[in-house]
Amino acid sequence: MRRPNVLITGTPGVGKTTLGKELASRAGLCYINVGDLAKEGELYEGFDEEYDCPILDEDRVIDELEDRMREGGVVVDYHGCDFFPERWFHIVFVLRTDNSFLYDRLESRGYTGKKLQDNIQCEIFQTLYEEAMESYKKEIVHQLPSNTPEDLERNLDQIMQWIERWMKDNN
Repeated sequence: MRRPNVLITGTPGVGKTTLGKELASRAGLCYINVGDLAKEGELYEGFDEEYDCPILDEDRVIDELEDRMREGGVVVDYHGCDFFPERWFHIVFVLRTDNSFLYDRLESRGYTGKKLQDNIQCEIFQTLYEEAMESYKKEIVHQLPSNTPEDLERNLDQIMQWIERWMKDNN
C-alpha cells in the first residue's frame, strides 16, 4: 500500500516536532527529525560560530534519506526545505506562529541576541513559507497556524483527513 510523504517546516519554535511526532503516531507513518538525524550521523560540514550551531551537510542528508523517502510513508520535520528534492513530498505544511508566542518559545530554548532576533524576523517576513512556495508546486504547500493546543488538534485533524483522502485516491 502506498503512503504519502509529508514535510512539516517552519521557523524554529513553531511546533514542527510536536505536530510531526503526533501525526506520525496517529497515521502510522515514520517520523524523521532532520536535526536529530544529522546529530546521530554527524551529517555536518562545519560549525557556525555566529549562531552557535553546526552547519548541516545537505548532500549527506539527502543521501541518508533517499531510500526511505522512495518507500513513502514518511513525515519529515525540518526548519528548511529548499534542499530536499521536490519529488520527495506529496504535501508540505508550513507552520506559522504569532511572534508573541514564538519569542517566548525561543527564549525558553536559550535563544538570545542575533539568533533570537533573526528567527523572529524569519517568521515576520514569512521566509520559510516563501522558500516552500519557491521549492514545491504551489498547490501542495499549505500554511497552518500553530499558536495553541487547539491549533495543534485542528492541524492534526486536517492533515489526517488529507492523508486518508490521498491513500484512498492512490491505492
